[in-house]
This record gives sequence, C-alpha cells and structure tokens, in this order.
Amino acid sequence: MAKINHRRSRKAGLPPGSLVHIGEKRAERAKITIMDYDGETFQEKEAKSVEECFSFKETATVTWINIDGVHDSGLVGKLGSHFGVHPLILEDIMTTAQRPKMEDLGDYIYVVLRMLSSEKGKDGVFSEQVSLILGPNFVISFQESAGGDVFDPVRDRIRTGKGRLRTLGPDYLAYALVDSIVDNYFLVLEKLGERVEVLEEELVTDPDQKTLHEMHALKREMIYVRRSVWPLREVINGLERAESPLIKQTTGIFLRDVYDHTIQVIDTVETYRDMLSGMLDIYLSSVSNRMNQVMKVLTIIATIFIPLTFIAGVYGMNFRWMPELEWRWGYFLIVGIMLAIGILMVIYFRRKRWM
Repeated sequence: MAKINHRRSRKAGLPPGSLVHIGEKRAERAKITIMDYDGETFQEKEAKSVEECFSFKETATVTWINIDGVHDSGLVGKLGSHFGVHPLILEDIMTTAQRPKMEDLGDYIYVVLRMLSSEKGKDGVFSEQVSLILGPNFVISFQESAGGDVFDPVRDRIRTGKGRLRTLGPDYLAYALVDSIVDNYFLVLEKLGERVEVLEEELVTDPDQKTLHEMHALKREMIYVRRSVWPLREVINGLERAESPLIKQTTGIFLRDVYDHTIQVIDTVETYRDMLSGMLDIYLSSVSNRMNQVMKVLTIIATIFIPLTFIAGVYGMNFRWMPELEWRWGYFLIVGIMLAIGILMVIYFRRKRWM
C-alpha cells in the first residue's frame, strides 16, 4: 500500500516554485507519449525528447501529451515553461503527495487526482498521483510511473474513432481521463468488499489474531482510500461549475455523471468503514465471550470440587482417635458420597442451565 506520509524535508528552506521531486522514484527514465487527433486525422508517437512536444502547443487538432515519471525536473521544467505553466503548479506536479484539487488559472485548468489500483493476487491498495493540465487545444497528464494506468480504454477509443471522443474538444478528453480514474475506484472497492466479506465469515466461525491484523490493515486502507476520494467531490463540482471558456456547456452533463459516481464511491467507502468498525467491536465481544466461557467452565469445575476437597481434607487429618477410621467399608462409602455429590451438582447446574 502507498505511504500515507511522505518526506517533505528535502524542500525545507527552498524558495517557492523549486522543482524538487517528493515521492518514490518509480521510473528510471521518463516516458513521453503524444496522441494528436481530430474527427478525420490521428497520429500517435513516443517522443524521444521534450522538444518534440513544443509544436503541438498551437494546432487546430486536440493533443494529449502523457508523461510517465515526474522525477525528471529538467523535463517538467522545460515542458511547463513552453506551455506557460506557473512554477508553483510545476512544483505541485513533482510533489506526489498532493490532496486532490482543481485550480482555474485562466489560460489553463490544473487538476490533481489519486489513481488507485489493486494488483492481482495481492492484497492492498496502490496509489499514485495524476496531474492534468487542460489547455485550449491540449491536455497534459503527468503520472508517477510507467507501470500501467487506467487510461487504456480512452486510448483505444481515440485510436479506433469509436464514440464522440475524436469529434469533441480537449475538455471532453479531460473528462474521459477523470471518468476512467473514478470508474476504477469501483473495481478497487469491489476487491476490498470481498475481503470484508471473508473477514465477516471468519468472525462468525473462528476469529484469531490473524483476523485482527487483517482487520487493522483493511481499516488503514479504507482511511487512505477515503483521503484519496473524499476531496474528489469538490474537484468534480468545481469543474462542473467552472465558468472557464475551456470547459464547454455540453461537457457539463458528463461531469455531473462523474460527480454522481464520486458520491457513490464515497458512500461505499463510508459503508465499509462503518462495517469494519462494527466488526472490530464484534471481534472484541467474541474474545470476551470466549474468555467468559472458559472462566465459566473452570468455575463450575472448581465449584464441584469444593465439597469433595472439604471431605478429603477432613478425612486427611492425622488424628489418632477419629471415628470411622476402623470401618471396613469406610473408604468406599466416602468415595461413593463424593461421587454422589458431584453427580447431584452437575444435575443441578444443568437444570439451572449454567452448563
């Protein structure tokens, strides 16, 4: 699972706008891919240098520039300088512990999101920061690594020309990217829900220390998912209500749909958090009940042996002139009395439903 806290001490004392990467270095070399299209034409290529992106700043087509790896300050600085991105925005892009937010800077709109994923065969939620810059005719996306993302369906729609993506502007492309991230939240929550159901079954059957550790791990992951998703509601609402000419009115209805999906994700996260809190109470109650059952059995055994111990103690005294010491059948009589007392006490406890 991704870290909740990131070390920001490297930026202490530096002036605002300093391009210092904060976060895990996930890519050895930054990868730049360019997709340029309109209703009739389409081209896709991987750029060898950042300078190949400069010619797409002012074109009649829509350009999507995707950067995998934000640790290269030189690349981020050159690209941001050419496209007129403020140094503070570039600083936020390289600081990969940002809270999801949206900023309208007039010539462009800056959006920060958290992309969540879960690997097959592994438990845990993995997260990385995605930054989007929406311009008049371009969208620039920054990702932490080149290890895969959730944008492949969007790329396929651009390549094949299916749907309305190729015929609409960069604002619709930005919506499609945000929608892909939000839709993937449902897949992550579905896997977390399966783990919650398994924990519920363990609580009913035989909870142990492993169940408790899994419960705490899930609760930690839910807290992180909530931190990643909760501010997204404000981001989508800000995009929907933005009076920027970069977002057309026709895109607003699609953003409202993403907003509805975000609310559903938040409701699901809150439901799982409440379930986990209730499951923790159930686990503590189960452990307490189990301890009570053990103590109940031990108390019953001790209670049965109290009169037997008393009788054995009395006849264990070493007085010379004790009665019944000379009886031929005295031993068997006392043992029989002790057995009878024990049996009668067990019958009495059963009638009282104490055992």
